[in-house]
Amino acid sequence: MTTMAPETRARETRETRGAGGDRDLRAGREAGDGRGSRAAGGEIRRHELAAFLRSRRERITPEQVGLPRGARRRTPGLRREEVAHLSAVGVTWYTWLEQSRDIQVSVQVLDALARTLLLDPSERAHLFQLAAATDPTPASSCTGVTDAVREVLDQLDPLPACVQNSRYDILAYNRTYAHLLCDLDAIPPEDRNCMILVHTHPRWRESVVHLDETMRLMAAKLRASMAGHLTEPAWKMLVKRLQSESPEFRENWERYEVVATRSKTKQFRNPHVGLLDLTHTDLWLSPEPGARLVTYAPADEVTRERLEKLYAFAQAPFAETAGTAEAADVVESPEVAEATETAADAERGVRR
Repeated sequence: MTTMAPETRARETRETRGAGGDRDLRAGREAGDGRGSRAAGGEIRRHELAAFLRSRRERITPEQVGLPRGARRRTPGLRREEVAHLSAVGVTWYTWLEQSRDIQVSVQVLDALARTLLLDPSERAHLFQLAAATDPTPASSCTGVTDAVREVLDQLDPLPACVQNSRYDILAYNRTYAHLLCDLDAIPPEDRNCMILVHTHPRWRESVVHLDETMRLMAAKLRASMAGHLTEPAWKMLVKRLQSESPEFRENWERYEVVATRSKTKQFRNPHVGLLDLTHTDLWLSPEPGARLVTYAPADEVTRERLEKLYAFAQAPFAETAGTAEAADVVESPEVAEATETAADAERGVRR
């Protein structure tokens, strides 16, 4: 057996340690480079976000958001403090955001800024991407509606039908439903939510015969559904918006009532064809209570005929003026007037 001299073993030990040390040093440098790259990427993203916010702020006139221009305004577009006030955030905080400070931005604040700055869907998506956040609105989460489901919606015409989630976001709909309560195509995708529309949209509210009862029932359904989503930003954003924009919702929400989803007959006053009596049915698209196909079947022959007329109107958007004029004759006919008056009496009875 050959015995290695002590000085030789010591030399090899030093060389081995040196090689390991070099590897450790290189690994440390590579890790540092990774952290540096991420930090640099975050800084670039913050600068892009700041520049984008400034550009959108400067293009909006005070008149567009209901503010007086004033005689001494020099800032193009809105001032920072005006954006902060309209978005319900602190002026200092918003100033830091436009200064590329490293601060956290919640999805609620991004949603408020998108509304204040009148961003279109593409600009809104860009804002959330720059902030490295996920947009929780239905406009960004509509991918769950498959082509097969859309085919079913189309085949159900002239029966009104749509796909909603448990938060009442309207994810897809057919032509008849598009004109059932208002011109749904004219509503921005992020506002296509039955809770928002029934509490804030004038035409939608006018179309619901038993409005007070409907708002109370929907608030109770929303509270029941929200039990499994208490920490999700989209749900909290919806409730916060409704509380700020609707006294009726605030009152009903504080009742802490809960109601399970159930089918029932509903009455709508359609501006094109008159009073409609419809049976509402939910068809769940998965084992878990989430997305559902909402259908409205006619409760009588008169409603069936009027749904066919509504579908014909919905297929001819360029004949809207003529269709509305024709609808005015229908709504003002004695039959429809009597039905509407009866429905109004019934609603007053419910309120009492």
